[in-house]
Amino acid sequence: MAAALNCSAAQLAQLLGPNTTNPEAAASLICDQFSVVSNKFSDTSYAIDTTYLLFSAYLVFSMQLGFAMLCAGSVRAKNTMNIMLTNVLDAAAGGLFYYLFGFAFAFGSPSNAFIGKHFFGLKEIPDPSFDYSYFLYQWAFAIAAAGITSGSIAERTQFVAYLIYSSFLTGFVYPVVSHWFWSVDGWGGAGRTSGDLLFGSGVIDFAGSGVVHMVGGVAGLWGALIEGPRIGRFGGPNGRTVALRGHSASLVVLGTFMLWFGWYGFNPGSFTKILSAYSSGGYYGQWSAVGRTAVTTTLAGCTAALTTLFGKRILSGHWNVTDVCNGLLGGFAAITAGCSVVEPWAAIICGFVASVVLITCNKLAEKAKFDDPLEAAQLHGGCGAWGIIFTALFATKKYVNEVYPTEKGHRPYGLFMGGGGKLLAAHLIQIVVIFAWVSVTMGPLFYILHRLKLLRISPEDEMAGMDLTRHGGFAYIYHDEDESQKPGFPLRKIEPNNATTPPSI
Repeated sequence: MAAALNCSAAQLAQLLGPNTTNPEAAASLICDQFSVVSNKFSDTSYAIDTTYLLFSAYLVFSMQLGFAMLCAGSVRAKNTMNIMLTNVLDAAAGGLFYYLFGFAFAFGSPSNAFIGKHFFGLKEIPDPSFDYSYFLYQWAFAIAAAGITSGSIAERTQFVAYLIYSSFLTGFVYPVVSHWFWSVDGWGGAGRTSGDLLFGSGVIDFAGSGVVHMVGGVAGLWGALIEGPRIGRFGGPNGRTVALRGHSASLVVLGTFMLWFGWYGFNPGSFTKILSAYSSGGYYGQWSAVGRTAVTTTLAGCTAALTTLFGKRILSGHWNVTDVCNGLLGGFAAITAGCSVVEPWAAIICGFVASVVLITCNKLAEKAKFDDPLEAAQLHGGCGAWGIIFTALFATKKYVNEVYPTEKGHRPYGLFMGGGGKLLAAHLIQIVVIFAWVSVTMGPLFYILHRLKLLRISPEDEMAGMDLTRHGGFAYIYHDEDESQKPGFPLRKIEPNNATTPPSI
């Protein structure tokens, strides 16, 4: 916020001079009116920042629609209703559990460096002017992490498992990580206000390449590993890999554009304010950084999309729109950590390498017979980790000190920009601790669900499709009698009350 305007009646009375009748009373009246105007300016600045944060929260929440469409298009038609329902419940269950526990674990200050301990159910908040829009914004981030995981275990996971893991992830696992790196009390964040910063720099994970994307990606990695690949994925002749392609490229593209749109709330919105001047002085303020962050986000995604387009063309001989969409999202996931502290030209490097990371991770996953229908573990986990490293290499001195001012002078910045290796050391520790934390929490959870036979559906249900066996019918209804004779459609017409023979879709 801008500095408060002050008016001193005593000083103003001296300026009015002896020729003014009762200068003290005149000065007091003027100052009273001045205070009213000053309060109006203050209220306006709060309203502008709150409106900006709310709009950013709405943009991030719109990413749930993007996730839903992307997931729906990336699975086979017989599982469309199932995956869309899981996306709805990620938001609904995540909302309740983040309200009850998650926000407190993440931002319940004052607290220790490991976990928050106040504001459960948004109670005991000391300030009556608490900005509830901040809670809404952070909830939108939490359910984004859960949405990432749901893509990794799509087409073969029991519905109850979705509810359990999503609630646990948004209510505990993700909030603890966000406390570490985003709370003012967290041990690893660059914004820590008490105690020494990690390696004198702290971790610069501005919008969550690690906190959001790595958490969701690593959770999806363990879920997909424990329940195994989909039937037929690696069961081709001579053990060949079979591409179980999604049924709608149109939905994939629609979901990708919705996610692109929402990312402008995800990255620039992470400033949480826009009507602020930098504490270091100068003409420009935070609005300049907000615009720059939107530009770096855009450039990284565009570069990754084009790199993936030509890279996959060389490798497979095809121009594949689904691969390009995933490459675009990989670029966004990577730039998310450093979007506010790097130059636009560096974002191009970020996007290029992110595409290479994604293609490489997909090749390794195929060799390891790891099945992730949306490439979520590779995309968000792999590209998220690269984004953390990228920030430690390319963060500029000027932007780091603008976005993360400190009273102790200049803090470490990117290795390739002349800032030394302290920031890189802090970021490597972030990668290790996020992978370890999510592994020791989500891994056992998925394993317990597996042992209790609550994780994976039966082979018969999987072959028939979850829409028919678990949700009472298909997402699509085929009316044309002639269409039923075409490959890929039901072999016979299925009546509403006679759905005993599932179609092979």
